[in-house]
Amino acid sequence: MMQEITIKIKKKSARQYIQGYPLLTKEAVVAWPDVVEGTVLRLTDEANRFIAKAYHGNQNKGIGWLLTYDAEQALDQAFFVTLFKEAFAKRQAFFHDEATTAFRIFNGEGDGLGGLTVDYYDGFLVLQWYSNGIYKWKQTLVAALKRAIDTRGIYEKRRFDEKGQYLESDDFLEGETAPEPLIVKENGINYAVYLNDGAMTGIFLDQRDVRKTICDTYAAGRTVLNTFSYTGAFSIAAAFGGAAHTTNVDVANRSIPKTREQFSVNELDPTAHTIMAEDVFQYFKYANRKALAFDMVILDPPSFARTKKTTFSVAKDYGKLLEESIAITNPNGIIVASTNYAGYGMEKFKQVVQESFQHQGRKYRIVEQFTLPADFATRSSFKEGNYLKVLFLEVE
Repeated sequence: MMQEITIKIKKKSARQYIQGYPLLTKEAVVAWPDVVEGTVLRLTDEANRFIAKAYHGNQNKGIGWLLTYDAEQALDQAFFVTLFKEAFAKRQAFFHDEATTAFRIFNGEGDGLGGLTVDYYDGFLVLQWYSNGIYKWKQTLVAALKRAIDTRGIYEKRRFDEKGQYLESDDFLEGETAPEPLIVKENGINYAVYLNDGAMTGIFLDQRDVRKTICDTYAAGRTVLNTFSYTGAFSIAAAFGGAAHTTNVDVANRSIPKTREQFSVNELDPTAHTIMAEDVFQYFKYANRKALAFDMVILDPPSFARTKKTTFSVAKDYGKLLEESIAITNPNGIIVASTNYAGYGMEKFKQVVQESFQHQGRKYRIVEQFTLPADFATRSSFKEGNYLKVLFLEVE
């Protein structure tokens, strides 16, 4: 068992924790001792009254996560087996849906254990560790997972180097190795994923509802521009929904074969679509010069990106990106504006949208709005955990 130390919480923060806020911050602590990550913390108020048990792990703005409000609860394998089983029980509808074989089965603090997520890819699990602290619990947690669910094989992504980034390594942990590519289904569409090919697998599972909506409601007959297209997952959904043509633009050269593969595994002809490696901002200039316009523009940039010519951050550049998109969207066209930048709440994001349209002198209305899907469990006491914001904007 991990050692346990007592930490006093300041009076003004104690109430927040009692009400269910899960992230431990340095500001909340009376005096922070020098402790190793992974240590169990017994949190008390300034009058020594027990609040909760937590563990120490440096992640984003926090120094740990709360685990239980029961002072007697042992943080052993049995505790985590129960936690995992409860999470999996909530997702029974996904396990029984033959049209979808990839989804999240454990979502960090939303399921009671901040710092760890577990994704399910047709029987294979991909664990993502977000701090050195939670990684210290690996043996106990993997054993608990195996007791809670049958798996074909397990992979891991360690996302906690000095800058909180992914650590390059062989990500295979145990069991059988997944085929490359592994073909998973989402709402009846095939996606080629790679479980041991760097930080990403080839699909962002949190956008499932958005892809379904593009496919079912907005794609038919439209020309689609997919910016920051990665492996083209939005375009596949659009093509499935009857889009006339998709144009896929991503700065990474490898996005070209990856996107072609996604079309091919669905028996769609990749040569019928435009797939290019180009800086998105350079592409906008090109589109303006050639007077190109689209019926649908999909904007889902990374929170931060650097290319030879541009440095992009959602915080300062999303508005500019949106303005460029508005300029090449046909009347009655749709812009799918998306961000997972935690620094924006939905209201702030809507404000950025409003200002961009004002600058372009065009009107719009919001026709769809999305946050995280049901399998990405969140808790109302931790708003920042629901990081995804997607707006479907109809341009007048």
